[in-house]
Amino acid sequence: MSGPARRPALQVVREGNPGKRPVPEQVVVPPATFDAPDWVVFFPDVGPGNAPNYPEHKPDESEWEFDKRVELYHHRLARYELKCQARDASVFCRARAAQEWDRVVPVLRSSVGLGNPDFSLVVDLCVTVARLEFCEHQLSVEGMVVIGQRGPCRNPLTTVASQYRTQFKTYIRELGLSPSARTGMPSRKDGDDEDDPFDS
Repeated sequence: MSGPARRPALQVVREGNPGKRPVPEQVVVPPATFDAPDWVVFFPDVGPGNAPNYPEHKPDESEWEFDKRVELYHHRLARYELKCQARDASVFCRARAAQEWDRVVPVLRSSVGLGNPDFSLVVDLCVTVARLEFCEHQLSVEGMVVIGQRGPCRNPLTTVASQYRTQFKTYIRELGLSPSARTGMPSRKDGDDEDDPFDS
C-alpha cells in the first residue's frame, strides 16, 4: 500500500542556491513594481534664514553688556551655520538617494526580486548611502580633527559616518549587494514562466 501522496517541493524560484534547497513558502512574496519615493519627504527644503549681524557698540552700553551681545551673536551664528549645513545636506542627499535608487532597484528586481515588503528596506538603503556620502564629504571639507570647546578633538561626523557605515553593511548582507553576499543569496529565475509560483 502506497503512502499518502507527497506534496511536490516548492520550485526553486532563484538561482545561486548552492544546496538547491527549495525557498520556504512562507518567505516567498509576489513580485512588485513600486515607484521611487518622494525624496523631499526625507530631505525637505530647509532655509537657514538671514545671517545674524555683528553687534555695534552702543554709546551708553557697558563692556559687559556689549560682550554679552557678542556672545549671543556667536551663538546665533553657530545655529545659522548649522542650518546652512542642513540645507546643503538636504540638497545633496536628495539627489544622491534618487541616484542610488535608480542604480540599485533595477538590479535587485532582476536578481533577487522585490516585493512590496521590501520597499521600506530599499528606501532606507538609499537614505543611508546618501547620508554616509555627505558625512564623508563634510569630513573632507572640515577635517578629521576640529576645534571644540576644549581645543582640538575628533570631528563628530566620524561617529555619524561609522554608524551609517554599519547600517550600510547590514543592507549589503540583506540584499546581496557584495560578491560574498551574492554567493549565498538565491536569485530570481528568468525566462521560465512555468516555474513562477505566482502564476495561476
